[in-house]
Amino acid sequence: MLVWRCKPPAVPFPLSLGTFVKHFSVIEPKAFPFHRIKAKSLTTAATIGTHNFDSFSCRQKQQIRLYVDTLLQWNQKMNLTAVTDVDEVMERHIEDSLAILPPIQDSYVSHCNASIDSIKLVDVGTGAGLPGLVLAIACPAWKVTLLESMNKRCDFLEHAVSVTGLSNVEVVRGRAENLGQNVSFREKFDVAVARAVAEMRILAEYCLPLVRVGGLFVAAKGHDPQEEVRNAERSLKLMGSSTLQLCSVESRSPYGQRTAIICSKDRPTPRKYPRDPGTPAKLPL
Repeated sequence: MLVWRCKPPAVPFPLSLGTFVKHFSVIEPKAFPFHRIKAKSLTTAATIGTHNFDSFSCRQKQQIRLYVDTLLQWNQKMNLTAVTDVDEVMERHIEDSLAILPPIQDSYVSHCNASIDSIKLVDVGTGAGLPGLVLAIACPAWKVTLLESMNKRCDFLEHAVSVTGLSNVEVVRGRAENLGQNVSFREKFDVAVARAVAEMRILAEYCLPLVRVGGLFVAAKGHDPQEEVRNAERSLKLMGSSTLQLCSVESRSPYGQRTAIICSKDRPTPRKYPRDPGTPAKLPL
């Protein structure tokens, strides 16, 4: 396990929109009203535009380039992503990861009544580091933990962290079920995120035991996750959480948008959760 620390450079957020590298096309951001969602009538907040990188420092731009190059190089010898084109990686992975940043920032400030400048975030089932490593580049003052159970992927992550020079990232090898019962990780994070990992019933048990009371769990989902969210109401409640809102973000997905599901951690998770490794996936709550 590698632990990295740094003094963050001054980078203004939220990110302004412009151009980053020649590969990127730009979508202007739209208004971002937030509305609490009632369990029986889920409604989606207004669409958020994808990001580009005008406000990124030269160092951050270089870190993105280095990460993408490293991802594509390692992808030739191991399965990290089905996307093999640089442009597609930028659109479907980098921009898509950054698209959930405004919902995290705005809902954390408004709901948690706390500063977003320096938070502890865990990316559960990070895989190739998406979205956690990209968020760590975008927000160098955040302390980001990349949680991954597969050794080879952790080797890649540690190499990517080294190549990009990130000092605010910790790579942790392990399963969410085990870390959720570990006092060093249980309810220690301000925000937990997950992208392309599992359905909401399972994700709730993976992620929420890691989130402090008053923090947020953010799941990046497809264009129409309302039925999945409704099915997860019991699981969320058992974990001490409730759905705060659904926020649509523009993306390069086939449907042109993804949804950030924002859940608040209202009370401590009972000690019996998460259950033993494998049980949440086999027997969702």
